[in-house]
Amino acid sequence: MVLAELGGRITHAIHQMRNVTVIDERALNECLNEITRALLQSDVSFSLVREMQTNIKKIVNLQDLAAGHNKRRIIEQAIFGELCKMLDPGKPAFSPKKAKPSVVMFVGLQGAGKTTTCTKYAYFHQKKGYKPALVCADTFRAGAFDQLKQNATKAKIPFYGSYTESDPVKIAVEGVDRFRRENCDLIIVDTSGRHKQEASLFEEMRQVAEATKPDLVIFVMDSSIGQAAFDQAQAFKQSVAVGAVIITKMDGHAKGGGALSAVAATKSPVIFIGTGEHMDQFEVFDAKPFVRRLLGMGDLSGLVDKLQEVVPKDQQAEYLEKISRGYFSLRMMYDQYQSVLNSGPLNQLYSMLPGMSAEMMPEGESESKIKRYMTVMDSMTNEELDSTNLKAFDESRIMRIARGSGRIVREVMEVLEQYKRISKLLFSNMKGLKMLKNGDMSSNRGAQQLMSKVMSPQMLRQFGGMGGLQNLMNQMGANM
Repeated sequence: MVLAELGGRITHAIHQMRNVTVIDERALNECLNEITRALLQSDVSFSLVREMQTNIKKIVNLQDLAAGHNKRRIIEQAIFGELCKMLDPGKPAFSPKKAKPSVVMFVGLQGAGKTTTCTKYAYFHQKKGYKPALVCADTFRAGAFDQLKQNATKAKIPFYGSYTESDPVKIAVEGVDRFRRENCDLIIVDTSGRHKQEASLFEEMRQVAEATKPDLVIFVMDSSIGQAAFDQAQAFKQSVAVGAVIITKMDGHAKGGGALSAVAATKSPVIFIGTGEHMDQFEVFDAKPFVRRLLGMGDLSGLVDKLQEVVPKDQQAEYLEKISRGYFSLRMMYDQYQSVLNSGPLNQLYSMLPGMSAEMMPEGESESKIKRYMTVMDSMTNEELDSTNLKAFDESRIMRIARGSGRIVREVMEVLEQYKRISKLLFSNMKGLKMLKNGDMSSNRGAQQLMSKVMSPQMLRQFGGMGGLQNLMNQMGANM
């Protein structure tokens, strides 16, 4: 997940506060100071951080709290609420409707990833059942039409542009009219960018907007500019009616938190974040689920949506039923890897499970490593793939699988260790969720003991020991 380092530092501060014997002003200040340092290092503006700290202290007035109140939980809820408030402009963005033509215009500076983002936006909605189309009205940058054409062809999305026409307004109008006639319900217009905020760029944007009358104008911004996102977003809002923002390159910059908070301060809703070059590395942005995942609290609704994308429709019910009762076979891991290669990164699923984070995803989970794992599993029998008992894999079986796959014995052992780790993590999380539905975990000592047993010592430490685990159970109980 993006900003995993920031999330890890905030979570660490909360865990340290949980382990303190007495919650007093000193413990609260130490926790808030650590969170403040983490946010400032992510380039969140000082004024926003100071406001957040002041608000939390107003909410958590330790002197006024009566005896018996759970101070730790009140502090955590205040931190969660203020982080959500910092990232949420409180203003919904326009949402296109199926079977009704909507025109969406993309604007932004050159180099922000605008053309790639146009295709990602179209591809995302295509998977949701829309009929999108792309119009290249960027006549300023050489190769813009070629790039859009290549991306659109790869995603199987219709496109329009011209190598000879130099008037972007004319191209935009012709493209929109054409796709309206073809009954496309989402027409995306890509406009020219510049190296800086030039007057000519804003004038051209206004002309294209007046001619095409877009239902939504989306401003695409590079996350690496951090706090400067505030001034840039404001400048574009004053020139054209920006209705939403997409922040790109969130995977490669520590300043992403600054960009997100700065844009929210302009009251422009961030609707998506770009987390990589590939088509599927494009996430819907919603403040509350984002903060929940950032703090390792999980996003159960997002998990269900992601599973629906990754798992074939005819297998979804069976897959969810098996996972919910703690069954996870090597064949399921193989199918998951196959879906991941087609649909997106596995660490997105990890970050959506309560108590998990993308940092806990096994390291080096690259495409080439996944393919090597799948090659090893191709040499397993049906009985081995459907088994959940690793004791069945004795030395002779492991040697046979290694020879059959052309891999070394150590790589076969890696696959089995990987399976053991994933199944253990899934089982521990799903077992906990089941218990939450059946009763209050905070008062169920047996449930807490079972959860601590199925977790590795390393994972238990990530929760802040048994005290942190109990606190997490209380949180999950309140949010289910």
